[in-house]
Amino acid sequence: MLYLDSFVGLALMALWIFCVVDVIMTPDGATRNLPKMLWLLLVIFLFEIGAIIWLIAGRPRSGTARDRGAGRGFYAGARAQGFPEYERLGRSTVDDPEADAEFLRQCRERAQAQRARYEQSKKDQSES
Repeated sequence: MLYLDSFVGLALMALWIFCVVDVIMTPDGATRNLPKMLWLLLVIFLFEIGAIIWLIAGRPRSGTARDRGAGRGFYAGARAQGFPEYERLGRSTVDDPEADAEFLRQCRERAQAQRARYEQSKKDQSES
């Protein structure tokens, strides 16, 4: 009987530690129903009851901490928000230098045209 009690106690302590770490690793805006800091205080001070309430009512629906990008490097938050280009290998390399130069030329022309339109609209507003 004593072994069963200590097993249950260890399981509850493991659940509590898991929930504390899960609250800490959850991004600020991803918690449900309460702000993250309130969830942390609730889980810490209400122990097992707080941990169970966190699992039911506060944990994000997106899945595990790994799915939310916790502990997966500098761009983990961007990956968690749905920017798959951060996972594409070689994303910073140019495949075709001529196409890249053409693209940059078009960007410069578009920027110059936008500046000219802005300056013209500023002149028109000052004249009226």
